[in-house]
Amino acid sequence: MSETGSKPLQAAVAEAAEVAGQSGTPGTGRKKASGRASDVFGGEMRRRDLFPLLVLHLIREKPCYGNYLIDAIESMTQGVVSVNPNTMYPLLRDLESRRMIEGEWEHPDKRTRRFYSITPVGEEEYGRLVGEIEPFLDSVIESVTLIKREVYGD
Repeated sequence: MSETGSKPLQAAVAEAAEVAGQSGTPGTGRKKASGRASDVFGGEMRRRDLFPLLVLHLIREKPCYGNYLIDAIESMTQGVVSVNPNTMYPLLRDLESRRMIEGEWEHPDKRTRRFYSITPVGEEEYGRLVGEIEPFLDSVIESVTLIKREVYGD
């Protein structure tokens, strides 16, 4: 790798880290360590509210239950992003407690699957997240593109 070829890549990775670190989880004060671009596809996406955005997006289309959402996110991202049930179900409970979604048991007497639908509060949050997360996703796309260009050429 040439010295000149690596500078744009390093700059893009640093920029992605900076964009990713601009806001932590709302209300927690947590921020990404400056200059570190590691874990962009894992924990950083969780901290950047990508999972709530995807959940609200999918629930806007039709009422969904937890395992369906897990499978849909994995399918949508071709397996690059996967959601653990230990992440999904607390997220659904949190969104429900914040009145962004409402859940209803498929069979209340058996408590089989809980189908979630979006509320007006959830629609507002979805709109906010769409605007807030797009610059982060753009920086990830740019960084991955530069990595691919650096390794494989134009």
